[in-house]
Amino acid sequence: MTDLRLGQRLFGAGEFAVMAIVNRTPDSFFDRGATYATDAAYAAIDQAVADGADLVDIGGVKAGYGEPVSEDEELRRTVDFVAGIRERHPSLVISVDTYRSGVARRVAEAGADLLNDTWAGSDPDLVHAAAEYGTGLVCSHVGGLSPRTDPHRMAYDDVVADVIRTTTGLAERAVAAGVRRDGILIDPTHDFGKNTLQSLELTRRLDELAATGWPVLVAVSNKDFIGETLELPPGRRGNGTLAALSISAWLGARVFRVHDVPAARQALDLIAVLRGTAQPAGTRRSLA
Repeated sequence: MTDLRLGQRLFGAGEFAVMAIVNRTPDSFFDRGATYATDAAYAAIDQAVADGADLVDIGGVKAGYGEPVSEDEELRRTVDFVAGIRERHPSLVISVDTYRSGVARRVAEAGADLLNDTWAGSDPDLVHAAAEYGTGLVCSHVGGLSPRTDPHRMAYDDVVADVIRTTTGLAERAVAAGVRRDGILIDPTHDFGKNTLQSLELTRRLDELAATGWPVLVAVSNKDFIGETLELPPGRRGNGTLAALSISAWLGARVFRVHDVPAARQALDLIAVLRGTAQPAGTRRSLA
């Protein structure tokens, strides 16, 4: 494993990073707009930091289909907010979930450290924005879908092989474009361009992605593949999320995009100890 450098933080091999989700959207599938208002969004950031988040991921457009969101509206929701976070939390790693290069440049100017391109380079200029401003970049896999498109009858000879080929290809393209190699992550992008069986296959074989050497980000929090597997709505998928997150961590994922920061932090801290990359906080039982 290689070191991962994002903003002022250096995440060493074996170190898990928690990415808190704060959506500046009125129609998020999970929180239904709970952090759309500016004051609520800042409060969520402050709480995430207090709960142990290493990064925050800001989204100005709902990932799935819904009301159209213009680039101007996405800018309105994100740019000033990113600048405000940077002022409140100078050393916090700020990620912005966007597929538009115009938004990428503006949020980078405002202080973003990472561009989370969840639509796999649909705007080919976004990688140049990351290179220009020295930000990190997330390289994802969506099976060729256009932004905000839900999958329908997606088929792969081998979904894991397809994910590896696509994400590592995007990562190498990013390096060639001038993006820092130590700022690039790959994301299998569960549920995007995939059905539930394909997302489950990716989870059980995540070690194959980790074996590429690129740091792996997983965004499994409350996803539909967990809901369909357990027949549960978004608000009741927390335990399933922790199971998928824990398996992903054991198999080599490095960064975890989550809604519930305290639960994820505790699970990952225990997994780090079990894997031998961290020490227990205390070992008094039967020794005192």
